[in-house]
Amino acid sequence: MSRTKFEVAQIIKQFGEAFVSKYNPNTWQLRTLNALRLCRSAALGGHKEVCDHCGTERYSYNSCKNRHCPKCQSSKQAFWIEEVSEQIIDTRYFHFVFTVPKVLNEICLLDSKKFYSLLFSSMWQTLRTFGYTHYGVESGALAILHTWGQNLSLHPHIHCLVPAAGISFSETIKKIGKKGKYLYSVRKISVDFRSVMMRKLKAHLKKINTLQTYQKTIDEAWDKKWVVYAEPSFADADRVITYLGQYIHRVAISNQRIVNISGENVTFQYKDYQDKGKQKLMTISGVEFLRRFVMHILPKGFVKVRYYGILSNRYSKRLAMYRKTPEKKKGETTQQRIKRLIGYDMQKCPYCKKGKMRIVKTIPRIRSPVKFFVTQQNG
Repeated sequence: MSRTKFEVAQIIKQFGEAFVSKYNPNTWQLRTLNALRLCRSAALGGHKEVCDHCGTERYSYNSCKNRHCPKCQSSKQAFWIEEVSEQIIDTRYFHFVFTVPKVLNEICLLDSKKFYSLLFSSMWQTLRTFGYTHYGVESGALAILHTWGQNLSLHPHIHCLVPAAGISFSETIKKIGKKGKYLYSVRKISVDFRSVMMRKLKAHLKKINTLQTYQKTIDEAWDKKWVVYAEPSFADADRVITYLGQYIHRVAISNQRIVNISGENVTFQYKDYQDKGKQKLMTISGVEFLRRFVMHILPKGFVKVRYYGILSNRYSKRLAMYRKTPEKKKGETTQQRIKRLIGYDMQKCPYCKKGKMRIVKTIPRIRSPVKFFVTQQNG
């Protein structure tokens, strides 16, 4: 909840106009950037608070609640962890990461919404087939899309949690996998995933009459060695949910990673996984920073968290007995829930540490249009 020295919002304010003029982003991308720029500012309204002990006054402004905003994710993450822990079945889980070679990035940028959809469907087709061929069950998966690498490059990949259980042909619950062992052969599942994804991608390019244009890219991707990352199983569902909570509400870059904003450049921290994960600094122009950041603004309405197989709504009633009993919290306010889950008391006075901040005045949001960088926008 603490405020960092440098923020993505500052970068948008400082370099946004130059970025828009050079790259002409679409309307949805502009709206997203504008939301992040105005987050927790007077433009969105808020309220005036006074401490009932020391009398200190402060102004608190509303958040944009945009899923790409670095400042709006901490409480969402805690809420999601609690909600999902009451939904998924209580068993061991295996972690998989499905990714594609970077040579396919140029095809991804043609229509990212379609490309990500094909990535999801290829992942699930592969996992579902392996569930039937290896264990004779309808398996499941909780899948989350990420699109970035540590240096803000385009790196589409899906984190999956696969339960060590499934529904057999006799309609009974069957445990799968051996304790502490991998669920499937990484080599075999990597080969099958490549086959499924490339087949779907070729069919799509053929449908939109661009297969010939990108045939060389397709051939190059076929020649690459695809690797599906896999980890041994987690001991219990609680550890799984806490672990996955680290991924669910991540954005392309957090404010904590931004080290400096100068007249022309932005410097940020990143992990270099090609050098044993060492922490390093990267300096790029502010306009280039926004170009990379905007690549990770998901298409409007795109669902980045998906439930498949026995974790989907289709099986919710049948598997109710395998879920944890939710703890009832009647009448709990949002502030109380945040305090219980992450230990942050939104009402406690940050100055005297004794009193409570009481709202004495509501500040309406600015209703007149807030000017963005340029007036020309495209769809």
